[in-house]
Amino acid sequence: MKTNILFLIESLSGGGAEKVLTILLNNLNIEKYNVTLCTMVNTGVNKTELKSNIKYTSILKPPCNNANVIKQLLYKLKYKLVYSFFPLKWVYSLWIPKGNDIEIAFCEGYATKLLSYSTNKHSKKIAWVHTDLKSNPWPLAKKIFKNFNKQLTAYKRFNQIITVSKYARERFIELHGMENRVKTLINPINSTLIQTKSQEHVLLPKKKKTRLVTIGRLVEQKGYDRLVRIASRLKNNGLDFELWIIGDGPERTQLESDIKKLSLDDTIKLWGFKSNPYKYMSECDAFVCSSRSEGYSTAVTEAIILGLAVVTTDCSGMSELLLDGKAGIITENNEDALYSGIYSILSSTTKLKQLQNLSINRSHDISLQSLMKPIEQMFDTI
Repeated sequence: MKTNILFLIESLSGGGAEKVLTILLNNLNIEKYNVTLCTMVNTGVNKTELKSNIKYTSILKPPCNNANVIKQLLYKLKYKLVYSFFPLKWVYSLWIPKGNDIEIAFCEGYATKLLSYSTNKHSKKIAWVHTDLKSNPWPLAKKIFKNFNKQLTAYKRFNQIITVSKYARERFIELHGMENRVKTLINPINSTLIQTKSQEHVLLPKKKKTRLVTIGRLVEQKGYDRLVRIASRLKNNGLDFELWIIGDGPERTQLESDIKKLSLDDTIKLWGFKSNPYKYMSECDAFVCSSRSEGYSTAVTEAIILGLAVVTTDCSGMSELLLDGKAGIITENNEDALYSGIYSILSSTTKLKQLQNLSINRSHDISLQSLMKPIEQMFDTI
C-alpha cells in the first residue's frame, strides 16, 4: 500500500525552498508514495515544473487581472478570513486535503503554524526548516506566531523537525530544544538538469573581463546592498570586472538607485528573475553569496555544479557545502571580510582558476540519487 503524503507551502514562487520542493516532489518514488501539494496561494513560476502525478490544490486563487470587482472583493475577503480571522483549526478543516499518512509543512512561518493545528490524529507531522531560526528571526514576527512561546508550541506539535544543514540544526536546538526530534537532510538538487539547462542558447553579452554572478530574491537578508558598496570599493581600487545579479524583489528600486549613485551602471547588471538562470551562470567566472543568513544555499550548490569559483559569507550550511573552506572561500559575515575575499580572486587569475577546479571536484559528490535516498528513508521510518 502506498503512503499518502501532503506537502504544504505558501506558494511555488521562485525562491530556494520552492525550487527544492519542486525537485523533491518530482523525484519521489511514485511506486511508494501518493503525493499531494497544497499551496496557500495559487501562484509561482515553479507550478509549471510539477510532474502530472502530483496532485495539486490551492486555498487562495487570485483573480485574473481583468476580473470584475465582485471577484476581486471575494478574493480579498477570503484572504482576510484565512490569514487573519478564522481560527486555524477551521482553515485546516475547510481547505487542507484530508486522509494523509504524513503531513509536511515545508517552510517556516504560516505553513508551519497552520499545520500545527492539524486535526488528523493518525498522521505523522514534519516541519522543514530552511534557515537559521536563531539569527533569522522573521518567523517570530507578530503577523505569524505573535510571540516566541507560540512558535515553540507550534513546533512541539510535530513528530519530526528537518533542518537543511547541521548548523541550522544546532541553532534550532539552541532556540527550541527538542534535540531528539531534529534531523538534518541535505536539499536535493538535479545536477544533470542544471548542466543541460546551462547549455540552452541565450544571446548574452560577450565576456571581456572577470564576471561575478549572484542569484536570489532582492531582499535585505541577501545582502545585496553591501555587495553594491563592495563593488564600488573594488572598482575604485582599480579592479576591472562585471557583477550580474539575477533575481527580483522589493529591494530592486533601492539597488537601482545605489548603482546609479555610485556610478556602477557599467559594472553591475540587474537581470531580474530568470526561469533558467543556469545559462547566465555558465557565462560567469565566480559566484558570490553576500547573504546575512541562509539555510542551505541552493544557489551556491548550483554554482558548484557549474564549476564556478565560490566566495561566500559564513552562513548556515556553507561549511558543509564548501568542506570547511577547502572547496571555496568562506569569509566572516561582514562587509570588509567579503570585500577581501572577492578582491583575492579578482586580483589573481591563478587563485580564480584554483577555486574553479575545487568546485568541479566538489560537484562530483552531489548527485540527485544520493540526496533523495535519506529523504525517502525518513518517510518510511517516521
